[in-house]
Amino acid sequence: MTIERCVARWLIGAVGGLLCMAAASAQTPSPFNHWQNSSGVVLAPLAGPVPEWRINVGGGVAAMPLYEGSSHYHLVPAPAFDIRYRDIAFLSSGDGLGVNLLRGDTYRAGIAIGYDLGRNAHLSGRLNGLGNVEAAPEARLFADVAVLPFIVSLDLRRAIGGHEGVIGDVGAYMPVVGTETLVVFVGPSVTLANRRYMQSYFGVSTAQAAGSTAHFPVYRADGGLKNFGFGLSAVYHFTDHFFLDSDIAFERLLDSAANSPIVQDKNQLGVSVILGYEF
Repeated sequence: MTIERCVARWLIGAVGGLLCMAAASAQTPSPFNHWQNSSGVVLAPLAGPVPEWRINVGGGVAAMPLYEGSSHYHLVPAPAFDIRYRDIAFLSSGDGLGVNLLRGDTYRAGIAIGYDLGRNAHLSGRLNGLGNVEAAPEARLFADVAVLPFIVSLDLRRAIGGHEGVIGDVGAYMPVVGTETLVVFVGPSVTLANRRYMQSYFGVSTAQAAGSTAHFPVYRADGGLKNFGFGLSAVYHFTDHFFLDSDIAFERLLDSAANSPIVQDKNQLGVSVILGYEF
């Protein structure tokens, strides 16, 4: 048996009974890696015929920075749901509403409408005078390809309103634990964004500098590398229907984002725990 077939067989065993659950994560902003929203979904055809419907719902809590670059953290609710029709269409708190225009045993690619949660300046007194970045829907292009034993994930998003910028992620992850009850994925990602996005979240305009209670200087953020990240996603199935979905993420802000005067800590952490139910 070839190494590739051995790996494929192990992957099937690792994710065969848990594919419906792997996409249960609620969509949350950085520092969570974007691939953590739908880890393992592309592997569904390897486990046999894809069911007509895959449905799960859940909820939990996430701990994350008050804003990207903050050194202070808070707890936020993390509702989660994932509805998939065959390997064609989906409605998900992580992936948004979309269709897989291209699909096969080890790949998928398509379009979707997701959302950006924005930034609430009232969460931290440090942001007084900078104003909010409004929440907004995002048009998405995505692709996931399994290059055994890795899964490569590509995602490009353009906000319709809000920051009105463009942001994209390149990630790669792999299963490191695979049993009938537990699956663990780990992997890195790199995020890039254009100048409009970077200025919205990390820049300080002349008007914002004048109104800032923290007396921030004017800062023009450039497009380019935004951050490097690393994530761990684990799904534990403790009954036939109930499961626990946990995500841990690390993010290191880079270049123009890291140099922003609003950033207190270039290293960001995030943790989420969700209790889910698979129908």
